[in-house]
Amino acid sequence: MPKEIFFNLIEICTLRQRYSLASTVILFLPFFFFFQIERAVAEPFIFGVTIDDPWNTPEGQHAEIKDALASHAVKPTVRIVFDECMYIADNKCVGSCNECGEASEYYDSISNIKSVAIVMGEILDSAYVKNYSVEQYINRTVEYLNQFEDIVDIWEIGNEVNGSWLGTTADVVAKIEGAYMEVKGRDLTTALNLYYNKTCLYNKPEHEMFAWANANISEEMKNGLDYVFFSYYEDDCGDKIYTQAEWQEVFDRLHVIFPNAKLGFGEIGTQNSDKKAEQMHRYYELDIKGDYFVGGYFWWYYKQDCVPKTTELWNTMNSIILQQKSQAIGWLPAIFHLLSGSSGE
Repeated sequence: MPKEIFFNLIEICTLRQRYSLASTVILFLPFFFFFQIERAVAEPFIFGVTIDDPWNTPEGQHAEIKDALASHAVKPTVRIVFDECMYIADNKCVGSCNECGEASEYYDSISNIKSVAIVMGEILDSAYVKNYSVEQYINRTVEYLNQFEDIVDIWEIGNEVNGSWLGTTADVVAKIEGAYMEVKGRDLTTALNLYYNKTCLYNKPEHEMFAWANANISEEMKNGLDYVFFSYYEDDCGDKIYTQAEWQEVFDRLHVIFPNAKLGFGEIGTQNSDKKAEQMHRYYELDIKGDYFVGGYFWWYYKQDCVPKTTELWNTMNSIILQQKSQAIGWLPAIFHLLSGSSGE
């Protein structure tokens, strides 16, 4: 029953009828809350943000990051970007890194975030995938799994994998398949991030998202991935703004390829300060239909834009989350209205 009809029924009830109805509601409240909890567990919605270089954070900012995350209206999912130089192979740095560190150096940063958020670990940003051999990429995955298997909830095995800048397609496929097998072999949660590039600067026909995914992702991964996300940056794509109906079509098509995965946005954001709030509203407020859609979003510039929590953009994001939360529990206002006994007369 739509909550508007419920409110109307309340308004026409006599006071005696309201008390009777209130007693019935109280009786069924435990079942209501149990249903809400079960629904939340079965269909978890992800309010995601991205934090890059958490190990390279100025003194004092760790506490500000934790406070900002902990103060949101719902528990966020934090996508941590593991820096390309935080890996040592054969006693030396990989690629163009002059100095490199070990994965273990992330432990304090991840633990700090884990205490207030769900954690998604990104194995390697797409810009640096080509610097790693297939063996190095898989070994890096294993090292991070060994270090953080117990505190990372979701493992992003590949980032913007259809992008034309990641190296040869054969190598990219071998890297993500190897990483997928390592994560799945430990019965952990997998995520893959694509790059939506229909009108984008880096678009090439063979790297178009749907064409690439259909041609290069194995059937095992198509059916076995837990989450599939994709990045979309208006700045890279001619400032193209898609309608909700157009995004609905994109997600419906993606659902056909990945029928068992939960879907959402894997990266959004802009460096244009005048457009940041506008884009937050545009994407976090999308109403995509289908029980496969879980949101995601993962605003790339969270550390820069929303820390500390006194920033205007933190308030913008939190107000959006509050609005979404209110819509998700739309029956609660009706119940409290009923129990208050207000007559409206």
